[in-house]
Amino acid sequence: MIAIADEKDVSSLVALMDCAYRGESSKQGWTTEADLFIGEKRTDETTVTNLIKKPGAVFLKYLSDNGTIDGCVFLHKKENRLYLGMFSVSPSAQGKGIGKKLLVAADEYARSQGCSLIYMTVITVREKLIAWYERNGYQKTGKVLPFPVDERYGIPTQPLEMLVLEKKL
Repeated sequence: MIAIADEKDVSSLVALMDCAYRGESSKQGWTTEADLFIGEKRTDETTVTNLIKKPGAVFLKYLSDNGTIDGCVFLHKKENRLYLGMFSVSPSAQGKGIGKKLLVAADEYARSQGCSLIYMTVITVREKLIAWYERNGYQKTGKVLPFPVDERYGIPTQPLEMLVLEKKL
């Protein structure tokens, strides 16, 4: 089931994002960034709480049959466009279609908000992840942005950049 997350979900969302991308547990899945960063944190409760409270923004959460949050995505409406970020699926639940269900839910949410485009940024060296997004309707824009280094969330082990991807609805 997919639902909109609220403040009581913050701790679970932070734990999910950290385990999906950082540390040894993330290496069980294919979306790990553990080798790209020194550090175990991808986000924190203050950041996620502020994003949940942000006007025009929501987190969608995917709930397993036992009620745990196995996936999430942050969506923020900006005019007629929707930014998609913090897309996470638990490493133990990857490969079960949860990511695709969250992308479909993001598309539906975007349409309900009058958005004609969804965009995101992905670390350029994440070629398998970029290819997965392309298989799911996203296209490379050719726009590359500097990686926003924030030492609270790990120190990059190499120079990184962000590729902008978009999907027209």
